[in-house]
Amino acid sequence: MTKQKNYKKTLLACYLGFVTQAISANFTPLLFLTFRESYGITLDKIAMIPLVFYLTQLFVDFAATKFADKIGYRTCVVTSQILSAVGLALMAVLPELFASPFVGIIVAVVLYAIGSGLIEVLVSPIVEACPFENKDGMMSLLHSFYCWGAMGVILGSTLFFAIFGIENWKILTFIWALVPLYNTFNFIKCPIERLVEDGESMSIGKLLKTPIFWLMIILMICSGASEASMAQWASAFTESAIGVSKTVGDLAGPCLFALFMGISRVLYGKFSEKLDLTKIMLVCGLMCACCYLLAALSPLPVLGLAGCALCGLAVGIMWPGSVSISSQACPKGGTAMFAFLALAGDLGAMVSPAMVGSISEKLGGNLKTGLLVATVFPVILVGNLIVLNKTKKR
Repeated sequence: MTKQKNYKKTLLACYLGFVTQAISANFTPLLFLTFRESYGITLDKIAMIPLVFYLTQLFVDFAATKFADKIGYRTCVVTSQILSAVGLALMAVLPELFASPFVGIIVAVVLYAIGSGLIEVLVSPIVEACPFENKDGMMSLLHSFYCWGAMGVILGSTLFFAIFGIENWKILTFIWALVPLYNTFNFIKCPIERLVEDGESMSIGKLLKTPIFWLMIILMICSGASEASMAQWASAFTESAIGVSKTVGDLAGPCLFALFMGISRVLYGKFSEKLDLTKIMLVCGLMCACCYLLAALSPLPVLGLAGCALCGLAVGIMWPGSVSISSQACPKGGTAMFAFLALAGDLGAMVSPAMVGSISEKLGGNLKTGLLVATVFPVILVGNLIVLNKTKKR
């Protein structure tokens, strides 16, 4: 008698995969000032850390279009967890071993960024390949774990530093590294299916020549940009708009944003079978634009904070929803399609916060003006969804 495969183990591994990615993306930024004080690293060098992280992810996203199917999902995703664990652990070790502590930090960042990039490319198609009925809901719930991971990292690290002191950050780094280390064994044991059988997936050349594919790429760029513009500037916006300390700004800004984003994904995961994904995405795009306008134009700080928090509710569906729409519109896209989607989302997430910061700086440091300009991303997303819907009907 054939033993039935337990895909709940696969889901658990994928959930923790996104928690690992949240740790990689959100923990090191909490240590930026500590790096400056402990190692004498200048702020312009510290600003290179997130840039290196996202550029490495972009490179991995692109490279995965070539090697992921050849090497196999399991080998790649297990490697992602090992590199994430090693990179995080080395963050506490390498600065002391290198003549330049900054070089040691960058080496560690590159390692866990490679792991994070692999997670981003592989986890969604692994879940998509599982024989679940409600794929849209599963995808939304899956991506909610990035939000819970981000909240856990911010709250957990803040609590740890309050109790044990920021000088013990290396101990906490090792603790966070245990998450991907544990999850390595989950991915070794859980059942993993292929998204598309050998020979059935579209070639990269054919994929790039498909018009609807480029509409999906624009959708992902706008989704990543709409999410990251507010997420990356939420703390600074809260501090400047309300006049609170950095600790309170971190908790009130990014945490509220992540909380509402997670709630949005869980709610859609629960009720997705009764909802039309494209219509929900349109509503979320319009709501996101309104939230940016509220944050940028409101004369009352409390309303500005509300716009920031509710923006999380609006953008929550965008990334996983775009992945689901793409999978439905191009079912033979295979791993290459998911890799290009991750590449597009990361590109939007990398460019948009820099654009907000640059515009704000040129206009006298007014962050509200930068966020006002960022309203263009959800507006383009809405227009693209309308075009995509008409294309699918034709």
